Amino acid sequence: MEASSSYDGHAFQHRHQRVLPAPGRLLGAVPSAEIVAVGTELLLGQLVDTNTAFIAQALAGIGMDVHGTHTVGDNRERIAELVGGALERADGVITSGGLGPTVDDVTKEAVCDALGAGTRVDGEAIEAMEALFASAGRELRENNRKQAILPHGATVLKNAHGTAPGFVAWRADGKFVACVPGVPFEMKAMVAGQLLPLLERHFHLRETIVTHTLHTFGIAESEIDHRIADLFEQSDNPKIAVLAHRFTCDVKLNGKAQNREEAQALIAPMADEIRARLGAVIYGSDSETLAFVVLQLMRERGERLGVAESCTGGLVSAELTAVAGASDVFVGGVVAYDNDTKTRVLGVPPKRIAEFGAVSGEVASDMAQGARTNLGSDWAVSVTGVAGPSGGTSEKPVGLVYAAIVGPYGVTAHRLQLSGERAQVQQRATIHALGLLWRRLRAEPKGARET
Repeated sequence: MEASSSYDGHAFQHRHQRVLPAPGRLLGAVPSAEIVAVGTELLLGQLVDTNTAFIAQALAGIGMDVHGTHTVGDNRERIAELVGGALERADGVITSGGLGPTVDDVTKEAVCDALGAGTRVDGEAIEAMEALFASAGRELRENNRKQAILPHGATVLKNAHGTAPGFVAWRADGKFVACVPGVPFEMKAMVAGQLLPLLERHFHLRETIVTHTLHTFGIAESEIDHRIADLFEQSDNPKIAVLAHRFTCDVKLNGKAQNREEAQALIAPMADEIRARLGAVIYGSDSETLAFVVLQLMRERGERLGVAESCTGGLVSAELTAVAGASDVFVGGVVAYDNDTKTRVLGVPPKRIAEFGAVSGEVASDMAQGARTNLGSDWAVSVTGVAGPSGGTSEKPVGLVYAAIVGPYGVTAHRLQLSGERAQVQQRATIHALGLLWRRLRAEPKGARET
């Protein structure tokens, strides 16, 4: 039976699709998939694979289990072997990458090998490419035309943002191999707009997996585990996981149910219990970042924030301005990398730098106070340190950072000894500066005294 498809830009229509349960999987059981990221550049570390994470989250959202993820180079035999093996373990495979026009784009050929499938030319894909190239005044070459050669019986996934169509190839037993482009924005549109609805219909999916994340600051992963260890053993739905993320720790709760509301109802009491056990170290949930929470707290208080940075080079300001609507709280920032700039712009006395050094609690405090005064803010945060890899001494080693917070109740300076390479030290310093500011905002009432 042939499968045919059409896409009007809003909804994907699929006709004559097989809906057979895969052998060994009971009808109604949760379908599973494995994900394969294709590209030699991924194996060499030249590119970071973000596609797998997106696809895995998307599958969880429609109630499919991901049983494995893999990375493989642009090698036809190895791709075919990996896809064939995955089909023995799971109900389907989703690959990303290797659908382009060059000689090393061999994913489609490898999938045909794994399935024992022949190929056909998709006329609609050819027409779409011809129109796209004509609009750009370019010639459609034969290597581009090869992108329209697809496995027999495959369902076409149209590419609204590029030349390479995706496809879903079907085995007679109902198992599938879905292939999508490696370019992230092409892949995301294709997966969300076409592949997910197709899989929902194919497997008659009625369940969804909802993830609720609690974000913490200032507590070690091992301490979180100690406080909630018994909950891991007691709770199968929702499942609990503790993950270190961006130099903080997250507690993730994954609930599975017939719909989103039921899953959230399963998660809620467990989330409340975890909040009770962890207490004040939880700063937010789900998409809330430290910067978001800091800005929200200041917005509620009617206060404004300024920033002075040295070793972080503007990263604290970047975190804040990444939040939409930050301008009603964040007044601005100063990157005072040079000591003369610290003096001229922030008013740090030269004798303080000479006496204590640029990397010191005293200078960090002066930087924060200078930012607050000169920017006209209610609060200010400053960061100065030795990010490395050079510049460290026995007294002030690489990774030594001072962060200072100044507000109506005065200034506090914090000494941090951070690990990692230069970029990691800078990122950790940024997160700690925002986390320390969050703690001050929670601890001190609005307004209050000036010192």
